Amino acid sequence: MKKLMVVLFSASVILAGCTTNDPYTREQKTSNTTKGAAIGALAGAVLGALTNTSSGKQAARNAMIGAGIGALAGGGVGFYMDQQEKKLRERLDGTGVSVTRAGNNIILNMPGNVTFATDSADINANFYNVLSDVALVLNEFEKTYVNVDGHTDSTGSDSYNMQLSQQRAGSVSQYLISEQVMSQRLIVQGYGESRPIADNGTAQGRQLNRRVEIQLSPLT
Repeated sequence: MKKLMVVLFSASVILAGCTTNDPYTREQKTSNTTKGAAIGALAGAVLGALTNTSSGKQAARNAMIGAGIGALAGGGVGFYMDQQEKKLRERLDGTGVSVTRAGNNIILNMPGNVTFATDSADINANFYNVLSDVALVLNEFEKTYVNVDGHTDSTGSDSYNMQLSQQRAGSVSQYLISEQVMSQRLIVQGYGESRPIADNGTAQGRQLNRRVEIQLSPLT
């Protein structure tokens, strides 16, 4: 946790240093370009601070309860996730991000060709608004864990694919944090090429396998 606080403080300092005054509102804001640069620089550090494969959801649960977020119970769980799914579908319609429901879990599939340039962990600037919409819903429905998982196709070495998947998951997580999503909710992991959802023997299959998935699970 101490390491995480240091990383988040660094992020706030970098982003604050990149602010400019809006000529119309006179308010300070951070441009997408400078925000993207700061996120790219910090993604690896944030991934290292947030990833906790030994305790996973239990660590997130403890942190969320400790932060005063109450758990869901009984029939309220399904309704809560229904409402969250509805908001996500409304905001993500036509963006290229799919919304899938599996029981009381919601999975957002973000294809790599939409989210990142080839062989890069820098988020495409035109995808910022999509992630901002995701963050708005996450902040409205705070009683959920947020798994951010990076995946690649089988092209390249195992070690390279693992590193790229970790960096991409870290970039998405850092952006969500910059949009005020509570860091304690995030469980961040890169899986490289180990979890394909399509045939890596075809170009179409490889494209489907290059993705970042965000899975939302209720805090119960």
